[in-house]
Amino acid sequence: MPDPALRSVEEHLEQVLAAIEPLPAHPQPLMEALGLAAAEDVVAGVQLPGFDNSAMDGYAVRRADVVSATPESPVHLPVVGEIGAGQSTGLLALAPGTAAKIMTGAPVPSGADCVVPYEWTDRGVAQVRIERAPEVGQHVRLAGEDVTVGDLLVEAGTVLGPRHLGLLAAVGRAGVVSRPRPRVVVLSTGSELRDPGQPLGTDSIYDGNSFLLAASARRAGAIAYRVGIVPDEPRAFLDALEDQLVRADVVVTSGGVSQGDFDVVKEALRPHGVWFGPVAMQPGKPQGFGFVGEDRVPIFTLPGNPVSSYISFETFVLPALRKMMGLHPYSRPQVPARLTHAVTSPPGRRQFLRGALDTSGSGLHVAPVGGPGSHLVGDLAASDCLIVVPEDVTALAAGDTVAVVRLDEEI
Repeated sequence: MPDPALRSVEEHLEQVLAAIEPLPAHPQPLMEALGLAAAEDVVAGVQLPGFDNSAMDGYAVRRADVVSATPESPVHLPVVGEIGAGQSTGLLALAPGTAAKIMTGAPVPSGADCVVPYEWTDRGVAQVRIERAPEVGQHVRLAGEDVTVGDLLVEAGTVLGPRHLGLLAAVGRAGVVSRPRPRVVVLSTGSELRDPGQPLGTDSIYDGNSFLLAASARRAGAIAYRVGIVPDEPRAFLDALEDQLVRADVVVTSGGVSQGDFDVVKEALRPHGVWFGPVAMQPGKPQGFGFVGEDRVPIFTLPGNPVSSYISFETFVLPALRKMMGLHPYSRPQVPARLTHAVTSPPGRRQFLRGALDTSGSGLHVAPVGGPGSHLVGDLAASDCLIVVPEDVTALAAGDTVAVVRLDEEI
């Protein structure tokens, strides 16, 4: 039976997503828009190609002048000009019975209806010998054959990839309206924490969480600011938080949210209306979510154990960031896989076990990696998926089908 004192994972995620709004859209330079969702329909204002142009280096000719050309009986034509790409002073019209040397991308002169590639000629300068006749239109890119004015190029909601950006640039768009990347400020709390590279005391540990969470935010497409370590002092925490709100669309903290005497985040933020409570999951039971500052910046207060913190980010923060960016789906999809080993799970909790996928056989198979401990960051790094065991399941046998969340694939 579910514990009524605990929020379910779905309930907490629904609370989060109901409170999060997409960021306002505004024009972004093309390179900044990579991976973002377009917030406008983009239609072509120009045609592609913009003019008839050559698809080959060769000679612009009239087919009627070369139709009889063969290697045994070549056609000879005088070369009356040379047309290079981007040279507006090139030949504009071709008289019957003549040829013009033409480069790839250069405009085909009026009067010409095909291009003879260099390979079919002797590459003559004053006169060219042509040994093969192209068809009408061969090796000519016609104006508008790719894109015409008014074509829908990108639909609102499209996640912009390299091919979209290349197309937009090709029609002259320097930017596109999209929802920006959220600025995520990451704070780690704990007087025992030290930055990597510093000496450790007998009771201190290195801060891995801020790197783990900042990297996760960056991978999600956000702009991540790793602030570093805040000691277990409510005033110091609030001061650090206040300093960072000016550049934050989201704040993510780790540590200080459970039931201990030094849970500084809960002590500091509960008076400001931030919700704290248990969620029916393992690891990651202690959670907090709310808004801080005059601009009501969303804040996620995650547990301090690294596995709990990471799984909480994947489960709650990642969907929120994707909603802010206008990306769908919000959460990573779950896919079925067969267990290679039996597992157990506590009743009333959704357990997220670390796993390693095997795709070498027929179908997906998943092996549990390490134990359920929320401190086992080595096992977390060795895994590539999460095995999701439902709240009402306490044991699964080898060969049973489970849902897994693939961590290393783009959504």
